[in-house]
Amino acid sequence: MSRPATFLPPPGARAYSLRTARGAFAVVDAPVADGVEPRGVALLLPGFTGSKEDFNPLHVPLAERGYRTVAVDGRGQFESDGPESDESAYAQEELARDVLAQAEALGQPVHLLGHSLGGQISRAAVLLDHTPFLSFTLMASGPAQISPSQQQRVKLLRDALAVMGMAQVWDAIQAMETPEETETPRLDGGLDDRDDLRRRWMGTKPAQLLATGRQLCTEPDRVAELAAVPLPFHVLSGAQDDTWPLPLLDDMALRLNARRTVVEGAEHSPNTDRPLATAHALAGFWDGVTERD
Repeated sequence: MSRPATFLPPPGARAYSLRTARGAFAVVDAPVADGVEPRGVALLLPGFTGSKEDFNPLHVPLAERGYRTVAVDGRGQFESDGPESDESAYAQEELARDVLAQAEALGQPVHLLGHSLGGQISRAAVLLDHTPFLSFTLMASGPAQISPSQQQRVKLLRDALAVMGMAQVWDAIQAMETPEETETPRLDGGLDDRDDLRRRWMGTKPAQLLATGRQLCTEPDRVAELAAVPLPFHVLSGAQDDTWPLPLLDDMALRLNARRTVVEGAEHSPNTDRPLATAHALAGFWDGVTERD
């Protein structure tokens, strides 16, 4: 899971429920920095077991480049409501239509970014209707199903959820982690409050994890379909990724005729591993789209 340095919204950002035609979604909405000319709006979707807080480190540097950023909890993620046990509510098309509704509620075309699972949900939204979007960035999100090793981890999680409650699964996950994994660095040099991570886990609906975990393990390659969509694409990742190995991401970028960015020193979550370099790459891509239009 991504481990945000803090669950507190950055200065100037606002946490609220974005009301859409498909219900309300919890967001962190960060405006453009004072004195900076607005250049656009970006909608940011988190990955599996993640949340809107995963993008907290990106808000300020992107605001300073002129971008309002809206990070969202998808249906059944953390602070966005959803059914506890009805997996059909989390079918990929349902989640994709939620993304279209979120973009519509923002009231203008947006730059779309999806991290990991969020990238595949975003791809499904773009394939349904690309018109609400100015560009599409796949961040650490690959062409098809996740790697065999990650499929095994998801299977273990799904098996555990079938026989245990969320609190029991959380305790089991913590027992298996190394000390380094359980200590999450904060920007102020301290450690993140584990209660925040547990609260996020407990807020996520089991049916959402079961349904989206299955999707990650069975997702087909839809790159050819996506390449036919008239949008600028960006494939961004860390320099290492065991969820989708880099050669797969490199090849996907070629097939999409996409900009390719590799963030050195980052792994599967460049947004939290190297936020300044990630924000610089994102803003550079979006600036080019804006200038071209």
